[in-house]
Amino acid sequence: MNAAPLLLVFIYIAFISLGLPDSIMGVAWPTMRAELGVPLAGAGMVAVALTACSAISSVSSAFINRKFGTGPVVALSCFLTALGLAGYSFAPSFAWVLLAAVPLGFGQGAVDSSLNSYVASNYASRHMNWLHASWGIGATVGPLAMTAVLVSGFAWRDGYRLIAAAQGSLGILFLLSMRLWRRVDRGRGRSEGETKETAPKAEKPADKRLSGLRRPEPWMQVSLYALYCAAEISVGIWTVSLLVEARGYGRGIAGTIAAAYYGGITGGRVLTGFFADRVGNRNMVRLGLCAALAGIGLYALRLPAAATLPALVLIGIGFAPIFPCLMHETPRRFAEDTYRKVIGFQFAAAYLGGSILPGAVGLIAGRVGLEALVPLVALFVATLFVLSERLNKAT
Repeated sequence: MNAAPLLLVFIYIAFISLGLPDSIMGVAWPTMRAELGVPLAGAGMVAVALTACSAISSVSSAFINRKFGTGPVVALSCFLTALGLAGYSFAPSFAWVLLAAVPLGFGQGAVDSSLNSYVASNYASRHMNWLHASWGIGATVGPLAMTAVLVSGFAWRDGYRLIAAAQGSLGILFLLSMRLWRRVDRGRGRSEGETKETAPKAEKPADKRLSGLRRPEPWMQVSLYALYCAAEISVGIWTVSLLVEARGYGRGIAGTIAAAYYGGITGGRVLTGFFADRVGNRNMVRLGLCAALAGIGLYALRLPAAATLPALVLIGIGFAPIFPCLMHETPRRFAEDTYRKVIGFQFAAAYLGGSILPGAVGLIAGRVGLEALVPLVALFVATLFVLSERLNKAT
């Protein structure tokens, strides 16, 4: 029996585990910051700490994977994220939260970059979208779990303990899968032959792809990731605070809407996996950006919950194809000596853009009001659209 398809199931589960902690901070933060006595923008400080650790972990992942193998790195990453989430749950002060962000960030960065590279090298292109759809499952379940904990009368600490226990259990599961990783590694040559459809040269000859990092195009590609993650994470972190503190929604309704946003991302990526090969990565990105802008326009109208929920779902659906399709397009824009380096910089830009810019959104919202979230996200998405089209023409 070919072990590669079975291993893919474990990889999907790993990305579900990666999404679980990513989205719960936005739901927990209003209660969390009140108990710890932290200003609204404190969530941005946590995001910066997570990003710094994730970026270091991501840059180091290639060396660590060569030394220890992808399977052990994924298992260790799950235990690190469980440790960080447990640290949140026992935090006596905000300084403790920042300290707990260190193992959480290292764990998230390692598993993210490791599995993206592994799937891009060994599986068909549709699996890249479904891989990120798996992240969306975790990102949808996370806020639902935290919301259920809060509306049931339990503390935010209990929600973090629940997610930490889930992460630890998944770490044990990945330890038990070590033999499966070794089987696939031994048959790596055959697996790559079976999934050679992922090879960049199949879609674009090398002499038509750009080479070298001194040109502006690689850095345009890298910038797309900073802008996208700024938009996606800003919505995820600040939506519950906006709905509760500025629009007067109940915490249960606001948490459900936040979960629906991640549900839109998840469902959109499942659908993208079926259509991306026929429609094309660039067209999927265009369609996604247009849908996201439409959803943001609806979100800006300050409508009741019945209309706000579909607005967030539409934003999520629009965001869905952008990250995986841009990732899959990178080898088709740039020659082999360039695209591997560009992918590394993409993850660094994603982490930095996903922490610094949402943190800046929080600072601005703290001064002028939480409604500033909507036009700022619209600015990120509009800039992303313009830059993406310029890159398409250049490559």
